[in-house]
Amino acid sequence: MAQASSDTAVRTGSATRFIIYTVLIVFCLYYLLPLYVMVVNSLKPLDEIRGGGMLSLPEVWTLAPWGSAWSTAQIGVEATGLKPYFLNSIIMVVPAVAISTLLGALNGYVLTKWRFRGDTIVFGLMLFGCFIPFQMVLIPMARMLGLMGLAGTVPGLIFVHLVYGIGFSTLYFRNYYAQFPTELVRAAMIDGAGFFRIFQRIMLPSSGPIAVVCIIWQFTNIWNDFLFGASFSDFSSQPMTVALNNLVQSSTGVKEYNVHFAGAIMAALPTLLVYVVAGRFFVRGLMAGSVKG
Repeated sequence: MAQASSDTAVRTGSATRFIIYTVLIVFCLYYLLPLYVMVVNSLKPLDEIRGGGMLSLPEVWTLAPWGSAWSTAQIGVEATGLKPYFLNSIIMVVPAVAISTLLGALNGYVLTKWRFRGDTIVFGLMLFGCFIPFQMVLIPMARMLGLMGLAGTVPGLIFVHLVYGIGFSTLYFRNYYAQFPTELVRAAMIDGAGFFRIFQRIMLPSSGPIAVVCIIWQFTNIWNDFLFGASFSDFSSQPMTVALNNLVQSSTGVKEYNVHFAGAIMAALPTLLVYVVAGRFFVRGLMAGSVKG
């Protein structure tokens, strides 16, 4: 009797797992379908796309749409391709992410281990800055960039994303450092270590998990941003997302869908690679410090 009950339980568990995995596979295929359409149509000649069958594999495989999107596609009034704008995004993202992460670590360190009067108010104001809608800061930020001489430049975009990212990075590091043993910091003070020595030798080496979270979050937000790029850049300093939009809008007559698909994949590829390479560290970093002890 016990053996029969055990066999029934095993069969029930197997059937449940089969149903769950089937549903998950269906949803996975559903969400991956747009990516599949983009990839296969970016490798087709334009005539195949016009003939219908966007879900079918290419009859003639070609990388010409990728080359056109990268270096010869017309964007606006010039045939420059996405290459210079891809480089603009790289130049914009790397320093903005690095500086905002470092400043967030310093702020989190100060707000947790070097408490001062009004520190909670300062943190509250920085946290409030995370929830200000982008549209509210467009005019004041444009005015500020004009006064600083950074309007329409890549350094101006770096400054905008740096300012907007400090609140998020401070939030991450402040919550992470709140779980860090304060006794270690006090012991270092007794041994004569100063502010920056403690930060460099004690806090930073233990900040790997939350630093990965901050870098991935900042990289994704800055790379995918369109509003700030469209508002604060000129033609020569546009990031990848704005250039991709201009590529699609500048097409006259026949729409080169294969080129547009190739450009969209190029724009999405860096963030996809970041999540593929460091996605597991992102979840691990979010959980780090969530439970004390």
